Amino acid sequence: MESRLPAGFFQRNVLEVAPELLGKILVRQFDDCKQKKYVITEVEAYSGDGDLACHASKGKTPRTEVMFREGGLVYVYLVYGIHWLLNIVTGKEGDASAVLIRGLEGIEGPGRVGKALCLDKSFYGENLFKSNRIWIENSEKKVEFTISPRIGINYAGEPWVSKPWRYLLISPK
Repeated sequence: MESRLPAGFFQRNVLEVAPELLGKILVRQFDDCKQKKYVITEVEAYSGDGDLACHASKGKTPRTEVMFREGGLVYVYLVYGIHWLLNIVTGKEGDASAVLIRGLEGIEGPGRVGKALCLDKSFYGENLFKSNRIWIENSEKKVEFTISPRIGINYAGEPWVSKPWRYLLISPK
């Protein structure tokens, strides 16, 4: 039985949502009707509250518009002209925060995540509560995780590069 995460899960502060996504199940229904389930293993939080590493820090643009909506929507963007990165919008309307999905079980790195999920621009704004092709399900497993600074955001400067907003699932021994 599907246990899709409810809207309220995502419509909270990004620093609450991000670590709680660890261990949850990302489900992808592909065009060929095959369904794959992935455990979320690594995420990073990006806060609309002044975070200079957050794409929304410069205000609403055509690229970031979805980040200003209610949590539970997909924010995808293209990097290096080849990788679609998956982000989940969090918070209330206007918060402009999101969680970058950096890793899934057996898949490390946000570019590889996007490739494995066959993401493209059509996922921009996808509603995780209604989508027939991507959603996140609950998991009853207890998780342990570590925290560290985010990766690849030196452009943001201090204090943003040192914020411990990267969360990594600790694999069971």
